[in-house]
Amino acid sequence: MEKSKERLEVIDNIKKAVENGDFDAKVELNDPVITTKEQKKVILNYDILKNNLVSRIKRMVARNIAKDYTKIFNHDSVIIGMENLKKIKTGAIVTSNHFSPKDSTVIMYATNKVKRREHLDIIVEQENIFMTGRLGFLMQNCGTIPISKSNQYLEKNFLPSVKVLLENKDLILIYPEEQMWFNYKKPRPCKIGAYHIAAKFDVPIIPCFTELREKEEYDDDGFKKLKFVLHIMEPIYPDPNKSLKENKEEMRKKDYELKVKAYEEAYGKKLTYKFEKDDIAGM
Repeated sequence: MEKSKERLEVIDNIKKAVENGDFDAKVELNDPVITTKEQKKVILNYDILKNNLVSRIKRMVARNIAKDYTKIFNHDSVIIGMENLKKIKTGAIVTSNHFSPKDSTVIMYATNKVKRREHLDIIVEQENIFMTGRLGFLMQNCGTIPISKSNQYLEKNFLPSVKVLLENKDLILIYPEEQMWFNYKKPRPCKIGAYHIAAKFDVPIIPCFTELREKEEYDDDGFKKLKFVLHIMEPIYPDPNKSLKENKEEMRKKDYELKVKAYEEAYGKKLTYKFEKDDIAGM
């Protein structure tokens, strides 16, 4: 079956990024771009908590739709380490590898199995909030939190809202690799943001790694469909005797080490960053 030229171009971008050691490079084509005017109008005043009546109704509808999609996408998904998720009684930051627009559904599939954990919040790039149609509706109302480089937004809106959510014992999914790399199997080095938040608000990291297993059927882009195997590892807690800087660095290091270990055990090979054809699942 002929493969999508666009997907092949994205894979070529991934290969070049690996060769350059640029593991948080944008590789997707035609990503939306927002203007400074749009950022000021929409992002700086974005209602993260959505406490007004209309927003609460939209959020309920969006989350019900997302639950239905989650069941469909993950009808054959496997969860390993549910006990590590169930032991968390506070708010927490969930981290995972980022390889598909659907990869958050396997995390949601796991959290939906835990009583009172049905509401997973997801931090997304600010551009995603400007999507239209059904996907746009979900992006704007399904517990998604846009992230921006604006200090004004981070200090006055983002961090105070995240604090409230964590105090409410929510789980917040953050992709420390930042950029989505299509069907890329390997864990990439983690950026510091997720660990800064966990250390700042004294909550654990729940490290996850999604293994990709190929099926025999093909998708519309000519790639084999994938089965998700989610590995949930032991939570990582901040040390009360260490500084914010020490904690976030140690949490980041430990999380990455756990993801590397999960990768090596899942695929039976040592992690290297030499690009190989089978680094992309479904080829």
